[in-house]
Amino acid sequence: MAQPAFEEIVEDFEFLEDWEDRYRHVIDLGKAMEPLEEALKVPATKVDGCASQVWLHITIENDTFTFEGESDAMIVRGLIAVLKALYNGAGVQEVANVDAMAEMTRLGLNEHLSAQRSNGLRAMIVRIQETAAAA
Repeated sequence: MAQPAFEEIVEDFEFLEDWEDRYRHVIDLGKAMEPLEEALKVPATKVDGCASQVWLHITIENDTFTFEGESDAMIVRGLIAVLKALYNGAGVQEVANVDAMAEMTRLGLNEHLSAQRSNGLRAMIVRIQETAAAA
């Protein structure tokens, strides 16, 4: 089940008429995120399989999953913000059980992302779920 912050994004998307507005909203979500500290942009946090540069710094404390992220592409930064809303604050087992692509489908993102962006989104989801599964 998605986190309340993700459900808010779903509700926001229901009020946005067209994809252009939704796209801008995703970018705005990314702009609102705090930047990832430069010290955390290391090979261990870099996500392979993305067309742009992507770093995810994942933390698990007391069975609670959180992550921070950064990208050099504005839309990808926005996708990171959406994933943060989907996963942050969830229990580790919940993270492993979230069907992230189905949740993204609720936003209509699958139909409007390029193949490269879709592959990058999947790569981020795999990193998140593999880290949670290993915890």
